[in-house]
Formats: sequence, structure tokens, C-alpha cells
Amino acid sequence: MARIAPLEPPYTTEIDEALRKWMPPGVARDPLVLFRTLHRNPELASRMRVLGAGLLGHGKLAPKDREIVIDRTCARAGCQYEWGVHVATFGETVALNRDQIDATVSGALAPWSPRERALITAVDELHDSAQISRPTWDALAEHYNEAQLIEFLVLAGWYRLISQLINSLEIENEPWAPSFPEEED
Repeated sequence: MARIAPLEPPYTTEIDEALRKWMPPGVARDPLVLFRTLHRNPELASRMRVLGAGLLGHGKLAPKDREIVIDRTCARAGCQYEWGVHVATFGETVALNRDQIDATVSGALAPWSPRERALITAVDELHDSAQISRPTWDALAEHYNEAQLIEFLVLAGWYRLISQLINSLEIENEPWAPSFPEEED
């Protein structure tokens, strides 16, 4: 059970309108538990939506690269909820195959191009030390311009924040989202 219960319908008109803004257009699902929980503090939620929506809908990173960063960041933080939401919502859309999706959790090397491996390595370094080594930075800089590099840092930091929020609030997985893959012995 979550430490702070999400809002439940019926919502006030203001909350209903705000929750609709959080959900992608045309999505038939109810607003995510995360969004309904954030709206226990509607003012903060409205400020957060601007950055989150901007990273997803108006970013400079290719969608596949964005999702690799998000999935690996969430996996390293142990945030099954957000990892599962992104895998279910964006995984196939951005052409991540099953091996790649699983590797965002396991850290396997095999399915990644050099550019994608640089992203995974950078996310891992940020997770472990809150900084990126010179060799990893140089590997990223071979593939991304300065604006993209800054966005990468903000994206990884944003999803670390989201993971901490979800994990600390003990938000349970959405019923339609996958769980982390089982580790093989």
C-alpha cells in the first residue's frame, strides 16, 4: 500500500483538467497512480509536468535513446513502476526489442550499438557516483552535441528523482505495466 494514497474519482474540475494534461492525447487509460499521487500537491505537480512533458515531447535526444536512458535509470534505481510504464508505453514504439528492454535491467552488453553502450555506461556512472568519467563523456560527445549532452544529464537526473519519489512513496505497479524480467540462474 502506498504511503500517500492517490486521488480517486470523482475529481474536482481543476484536478480532472490537470490530470488530462499529464496523459498523452488519445490514451484510453486512467491517469497514472503517480500523477494522481502528485496531485495531492497540485501546485508542485503543475510545475513538474512542464519539465517532464518537455523531456518526453520536445527533447533533442532520439526517442529510442531517451527511452534507453529512462529505462536504465529507473532499473538502476530499482523503480519497477516507472520502468514498466515506459516499457509498456514506449518500448515497441521506439523500436526497443525484448533483449534490449531486458538489458536495461540486467546491464547486458550484447544488444547495444557503441552509441547506446555509451548511454548505458553514462547512466551507470551517474547512478554510482553522480558524475561521468572523461572516457565516458568523450564517448558520448562522439554522438551528441552540447545541447543533447545537457539534456541527457537532465533526463537521467529527472528520472532518478521520479524513481526516488515512487520508491519512497511505495507506489505499486500499474496493472498493465510489466515487471522487471526474471534473472536467469
